[in-house]
Amino acid sequence: MHFINNTKIDFLKHRKIAYVISLCLVLAGLVSLFVRGLNYGIDFKGGTEVVLRFEHDVPVGDVRAVLKEAGVEGAIKSYGADRSILIQTGFDGELNQLKALVSNALDDRLPDNPHEVLRIDSVGPSIASDLKWAALKALLGAVIAILLYVGIRFEFRFAAASVVAIFHDVFIVLGIFSIFGGLFDFMPLDINQSIIAAFLTIAGYSINDTVVVYDRIRENIRSGKPADYMTIFNNSLNQTLSRTIITSGTTLLVVLVLFVFAGPAIRGFTFAILLGILIGTYSSLFIAAPIVLDWQLKSKRPIKLRGG
Repeated sequence: MHFINNTKIDFLKHRKIAYVISLCLVLAGLVSLFVRGLNYGIDFKGGTEVVLRFEHDVPVGDVRAVLKEAGVEGAIKSYGADRSILIQTGFDGELNQLKALVSNALDDRLPDNPHEVLRIDSVGPSIASDLKWAALKALLGAVIAILLYVGIRFEFRFAAASVVAIFHDVFIVLGIFSIFGGLFDFMPLDINQSIIAAFLTIAGYSINDTVVVYDRIRENIRSGKPADYMTIFNNSLNQTLSRTIITSGTTLLVVLVLFVFAGPAIRGFTFAILLGILIGTYSSLFIAAPIVLDWQLKSKRPIKLRGG
């Protein structure tokens, strides 16, 4: 199925501009990571998380004041659009004790607005530290596996470029989470296990799109003039453009529906996937293949691709 045919877009003509844009986005994210850091969920920082739902609308400030007076300190914010409130606290007592403390304080100070406890979770500091390391190892393991796979199937420079594109995609998304984390009550952008799953999904989506482009480059190198790499790479990008638009567009549509209608529990995850699809599609066209081309032009060593 072809959505558009016979495009003649010169993707490589302005690749240096794309490099500058990407570098600015990555640097902005890195600066924010050093200055603002990340908003970690209880998965990675430990503590207790409570989700309440009130019968009527209630100002977050009123709930925060009531709980502070009762001795419950931490982040208290809106959670979705259904009169829910999220409480993240370092309270180190028993869960039942915290539940009773919260419920009694709210019942006493807000008697005309009944509430229910939807969820209460707790993660200890040692478990949170273990989860951080497990998440980091999962990401590094995925990158190493991709490097080996692409290196065996194509060439080392293709593998290196694909890993650069993956780090590009993940760091930009991570930077956006750092820059905007905690600014929106309806979407706190906390880093938790579901976001790590989103990063792994982004890496898989990015490499899938990149490998499709690489396959077309290999076919065109074998059937064209080996010295004319600029034309071969541009033709390959144009020939896979229809597939890229269809795949990315349909996936974006599904994820957008989830983002809008699936509720606050997975909103951060779906937002990360939305960003990842957009950035991953961009990097397949303007980062991965162009890096391979510039590497070849600088080394002047012919590309010798393996397999089929």
